[in-house]
Amino acid sequence: MANTTGSIPFSGTPEQEQQLTKVIAEHRDDKGALMPVLQKAQEIYGYLPIEVQKMIAAGLNVPLEEVYGVATFYSQFSLYPKGKYKISVCLGTACYVKGSGDVFDRLCKKLGLQSGQCTPDGRFSLDACRCVGACGLAPVLTVNEDVYGKVTVDDVETILAKYQ
Repeated sequence: MANTTGSIPFSGTPEQEQQLTKVIAEHRDDKGALMPVLQKAQEIYGYLPIEVQKMIAAGLNVPLEEVYGVATFYSQFSLYPKGKYKISVCLGTACYVKGSGDVFDRLCKKLGLQSGQCTPDGRFSLDACRCVGACGLAPVLTVNEDVYGKVTVDDVETILAKYQ
């Protein structure tokens, strides 16, 4: 059965929590500390689950809503873990006109994910992006550093099979 939430149980380690606690302590009295703490937290955990956001809010004495607002406003932050294989589909104009929206929809359906989510086994994560600079190969998708051009809906299963 497909995972419709894309959620993976939080599994932070005591070492990660110690690192985050240290970062928070170093920035506790700094004006504008939230951004650098969120950036360090994402480096430590790979993403910003609600458990980490709560630690940051408590440690910096800021409302959880503010932490969540910043984490969701900036595209550099992710609320979901990234998979071993990070799939990104270009939805820029050239790619979209040539069918990348349909490719993206097929990937969502096949993996049971929405944009920004990760499969429960941690194998795949899926994101949409805006232009990878390969418009001549439209539509384009990437899997980690591998670039696939002139992708069609029928290519999705073949591409995914390479990473199974």
